[in-house]
Amino acid sequence: MAAKKNNMHFGIDPRTRQIVIGSFRLKLPESRWMRTLIGVLLVFGGLLGFLPVLGFWMVPLGLLVLSHDSHFVRRQRRRLAVWWATRKARRGAR
Repeated sequence: MAAKKNNMHFGIDPRTRQIVIGSFRLKLPESRWMRTLIGVLLVFGGLLGFLPVLGFWMVPLGLLVLSHDSHFVRRQRRRLAVWWATRKARRGAR
């Protein structure tokens, strides 16, 4: 089980509270309110992605940060991950 945690390529590492995307790691603040504020600002900034500097890449990153504290967002993220994995497995079986 510990080896599986070390192979994480996307998500939030619950032990270190870091966002993990490939080999990139970003530490989240300890305060729940700061994490929520950062997540909401990332999602809002991502919705303005047509403007220069801001980008649509901010929406999934903001949802990932929000999923650390919000049960609803976490549930939707897990459903998407399961759907993606089954879709990938079906395409691999063909």
